[in-house]
Amino acid sequence: MNRRWMPAALLGVGALFTVGVDTQRTMPLRGSLESALPATLEGFPGTDGVLSEQERAVAGMSAYVVRTYAPLASQSGRPFSVYVGYYDRQTQGRTIHSPKNCLPGAGWEALASRTEQLATPEGTVTVNRYLIRKGTERALVLYWYQGRGRVQANEYRVKWDLLRDAVLRRRTEEALVRVVVPLSGDDEERATQLGARIVGSVVPALARTLPT
Repeated sequence: MNRRWMPAALLGVGALFTVGVDTQRTMPLRGSLESALPATLEGFPGTDGVLSEQERAVAGMSAYVVRTYAPLASQSGRPFSVYVGYYDRQTQGRTIHSPKNCLPGAGWEALASRTEQLATPEGTVTVNRYLIRKGTERALVLYWYQGRGRVQANEYRVKWDLLRDAVLRRRTEEALVRVVVPLSGDDEERATQLGARIVGSVVPALARTLPT
């Protein structure tokens, strides 16, 4: 779709979305997110974290998992984290928040951004790729939206698909998926390769758990 027409199209379909909110179906997961994500990734065991009540209230997700994978004392390598926030039904005031809007609020500065095409067992997918910094900390962030049979990075397209499916399919369920790999020194390329492997594991794992 031509981006010049996107705002008008979203406004028009958004009006239909508002009318049809009460007719949307709530779509439960086929299994828990905790079980969906691999217990071990890249040979590292995962440990689940807990978001605060305030964070959960702001995000408004119906289910989530935030898992940190870190090497054991006998292992070498870098830790990384995977976050999945699932919305079984999106409505006005209860929709996915884009990380590109949330990161500055958490004190992170975007150094560079682009999309990245990565191979997965589910086919090639496009994800958003950000380099971010806060003080002396730097990290690579990969994120995408997954649900209703799609893996999508373009947020205009995500919103269009959401509004269209709300009207035509009465379905708005979707997951935001975010991978964070801390950077240490000049190792961006190795972090990128690691991130690509993580995406290749997470995309098919969620495909087996998200509603069909």
